[in-house]
Amino acid sequence: MKKMIYGVDLGWASQLESMGYQWLDERGKEADILAVSKELGVNAVRLRVFVNPPEDAVWQKRKEERCLLGFCDREGVLAMAERVKVQGMKFMLDFHYSDHFADPEFQDMPAAWSGGSGQELERKVAGHTREILGFLKERDICPDWVQVGNEINHGMLWPAGNLEEHPEQLVRLLNAGYEAVKDVCPDCQVITHLASVMDDAQCRPFWENFFARGGKTDILGFSYYPYWEKFESDKEKLTEKLKEYTKEYRKPVMIVEAGGLDCDEEGSRRIIEDCIGALKELEAQEESGVFYWEPEAAAEILPDKYPLGAARLVGEKTLQYNKALQAYRD
Repeated sequence: MKKMIYGVDLGWASQLESMGYQWLDERGKEADILAVSKELGVNAVRLRVFVNPPEDAVWQKRKEERCLLGFCDREGVLAMAERVKVQGMKFMLDFHYSDHFADPEFQDMPAAWSGGSGQELERKVAGHTREILGFLKERDICPDWVQVGNEINHGMLWPAGNLEEHPEQLVRLLNAGYEAVKDVCPDCQVITHLASVMDDAQCRPFWENFFARGGKTDILGFSYYPYWEKFESDKEKLTEKLKEYTKEYRKPVMIVEAGGLDCDEEGSRRIIEDCIGALKELEAQEESGVFYWEPEAAAEILPDKYPLGAARLVGEKTLQYNKALQAYRD
């Protein structure tokens, strides 16, 4: 039987705790968010790490848009990773290679790396990766999976690693990260992560360039957000797409980000069920899984009102998961 990973991304949790937020379990009792998640069947946690994030862990994304980043420097990651370990869960670490969120719209170079040449940036990627993983390993923590980049459909470390402008350099940067992971944590699986799993126009140009130029990875990772891309979740279509990727590139796949509206419990639960169902149909893959992105938050408590979560505010600075994550346990 395929081993399934039922994951959550909890990058905001420690920052929300510092702001006074707490969580209730299904019985209405205050409990640690990791323990609450575990009771629902969660067996893995995904955390992100930035290069030099702002001290207040807030990103002024646009003039009128402020985003919580979470405590995602190396000390913040260590503190959460230690809590993950105590719960006996698996751990994924996501390198953004930026001072804030990196995604298909933003792949900003860390301020301290600007002006570097191609080879200098390769050394920066490798050095940062080794530093963070070495820091964790010295404290007896090695991730089970590492993402080298986050939603890098159009590249990373722009403009140097832009897919259209510098396709060869992009692969060299990614391979530098891959090799650094294997140097420090040889047993760790490296994930290459793209957004928009259902959109060939958003994914295939990256994979074609990556594999043609000797890109190194262990797992193909994808985001699955029907809300943002304006389609209904469809298990059969998702299954077909994932089978295409595993057959064509001969790599296992994971859904490393998924999510639905926090106000639509049934719809969000269906997204999880569809991901699980699709992944279970894949052959020649011993382990696979899905990670729900930031389920512990609710739009009404976030400065940018980010709507895709799986919790509700049930009292003053008190949150509780809605029924979406019950899909893991059921």
